[in-house]
Amino acid sequence: MAQAPETPEIPYEQARDELISVVQKLEVGGTSLEESLALWERGEVLAGVCQQWLDGARSRLAAAAGQLDDNDET
Repeated sequence: MAQAPETPEIPYEQARDELISVVQKLEVGGTSLEESLALWERGEVLAGVCQQWLDGARSRLAAAAGQLDDNDET
């Protein structure tokens, strides 16, 4: 059985909202190179957190679907 992915420290919605904010700041521009790099790095972290949540949800759905299939066969 596959091990469940580790749960991120921040909720999905919080990571998503902060990521949206980071992207908006980068799109608007007007920040220094150093600030832009810091925003980009934070965005990468947040994107990873969101992906972790989505992968976990996908695994749980797959497991639930597998359980449903197993129940249909009995």
